[in-house]
Amino acid sequence: MPAWRARLVAETTIHSTPSLTREAAAHVDGQVAAVAGRIGAAQLDRLVAETIKRFDLATPDAAADPVDGYLHVDPRHVTLHDGDVHFAGTMRWEAELGIADSLDLDHVLKHRAAEQKALGSTDSLDVRRAKALGDLARTQTALDLDLDLDLAMGMGGGFEARSARTSTTEGTDLSAARELVLHVHFNASTVGERTVFGPTGRMEERHKLLLLDQARSWCGDSRTRIIVKPVIDLNAQLSAPGYDIPDRIREHVILRDQTCVFPWCTRSARRCDLDHVVAYDHDAEAGGRPQPGPTATWNLAPLCRHHHRLKTHTAWRYEMTGNGVFEWTSPHGHRYRRDRTGTIPIDGPDDVPPRVPRPRRR
Repeated sequence: MPAWRARLVAETTIHSTPSLTREAAAHVDGQVAAVAGRIGAAQLDRLVAETIKRFDLATPDAAADPVDGYLHVDPRHVTLHDGDVHFAGTMRWEAELGIADSLDLDHVLKHRAAEQKALGSTDSLDVRRAKALGDLARTQTALDLDLDLDLAMGMGGGFEARSARTSTTEGTDLSAARELVLHVHFNASTVGERTVFGPTGRMEERHKLLLLDQARSWCGDSRTRIIVKPVIDLNAQLSAPGYDIPDRIREHVILRDQTCVFPWCTRSARRCDLDHVVAYDHDAEAGGRPQPGPTATWNLAPLCRHHHRLKTHTAWRYEMTGNGVFEWTSPHGHRYRRDRTGTIPIDGPDDVPPRVPRPRRR
């Protein structure tokens, strides 16, 4: 790996605030070692931040905002670089916002840019978004936020946040300015009669770290309406007759595994195929044979299209050894264990991740 990448990993972990314990550093090492040659600064920062929260190393003020504290620094800011004026009469802004505020702003700008195009604007998307941001400075909008809370107990949880304006744009087919759905997963366990969630979660859409305190702050907003949906027990075993996968089983597998289950793949499970781990025999019923690969949660796993083809047409093989736990064997006999927490080489700590060539584009 390039020396500068090794230096990036070392400096980020050595100089983290607060300092990592030996156990926390080992956790970071286990996640980074296999991909150190291609990990980026943003991914590394998120991993260290999640580790600090996972091992309860930060001690933020209880009265502080949920965004603050996980690195003892609140990174949010909005800065106008007024000393650098472009000859076209523009200035540069730089901002870092909370997750909810960022997604809200992005949806508003996207809607208003579409509004401008529907009204005949020929400007580029970037220009229309910039104009929309300027319009926000001259107008005042009142937007109500509705949150739907969808909890999944056992191995994880889902959190849906949906917001929408009460009116639509007259004279166009555009939807309301804000319609936002977030899927966020938190580990959950039952202690006595209470459900206890882990301190960190992950957003499905962009694989971003989310703190439980942030989700609580959204739910605690006076403008928020909470809807509690039926609990999805990810430890339950579901099955269905035939080859087609019902929506309830599909959602169960997606929530359980969260990503493609091939070693070190991070593609969202919602964008993956659901693969029968043991192949479904379409002729079993006609031949009077028992079905070797039933359509059931214990025989289904999300695989992105590339890794699905790899499993089907090459010597890569895998099996499910537990609920959401998979063991892969490469064509060279190397073995890997994959679950929700990541990938671990079974052959030994010095084993390297699989290098799978991507098909060339033509």
